[in-house]
Formats: sequence, C-alpha cells, structure tokens
Amino acid sequence: MSPVRRCSRTACGRPAVATLTYVYADSTAVLGPLATYAEPHCYDLCAEHSERLTAPRGWEVVRLAEASGPARPSGDDLEALANAVREAARPQERAAEAGGTGSRTPGYPVESGRRGHLRVLRSPDN
Repeated sequence: MSPVRRCSRTACGRPAVATLTYVYADSTAVLGPLATYAEPHCYDLCAEHSERLTAPRGWEVVRLAEASGPARPSGDDLEALANAVREAARPQERAAEAGGTGSRTPGYPVESGRRGHLRVLRSPDN
C-alpha cells in the first residue's frame, strides 16, 4: 500500500485530495482530482486549501469536476459497440453488399488476400 500524500502547503499535514497545476502560457491555475502520481511541478492540496484557492490578479482558476468513479458506458454505447463488432466480423457479407464478389466498385481498392487481421489491397486499376 502506498503512503498517503499530504497537502503541499507549509505546516499542513492533512491528506491531499486535489492536484494544482499552473499553465503559465495561459495564466491559468488548474485544480483537479488528485493525480495518480506525485509530479515535481504540481502541488497536492487538502480539501480546505483546495476550496480556498485563489489565483493572482489576471489569472484564471479552472476547477475540474471530480469524477466519483470511472464513467460507465450507456446502453446505447454498448449497443453501438456490439453492432460495430458484428459488422467487422462479417467482411464477406459486407463485400457482397458493396458490389458482390468478382465485381469492382470504381475507384475503390480490391482486397486480394488476408493474413489474420491484415488485408492485402490492390489498386482497382490492376
């Protein structure tokens, strides 16, 4: 188990809950969820210090929403993924729908061989 990271503020020993990063080119301070790894140019802050954070005059503070967990795909996303997998698994049916075996669609390459997931394409002019 890794040790708990502490707030970067002097004399504060509370556990860190957020990470502060500066984007000097844009005069922006970005405060987001605690980074996975401690970085040398980022500052870990406790809840109190992250809530009270202010930026210098002329700078903007961007607060990124903390996700409560990994985003779960919706039912529509899963269905679209399943349909794409089914479509990719039927290359012969797709070729037949595009013009039938043996016929060429003008301007499109022709598949002349397969090896695993790789396809050999040749120019329709050949």
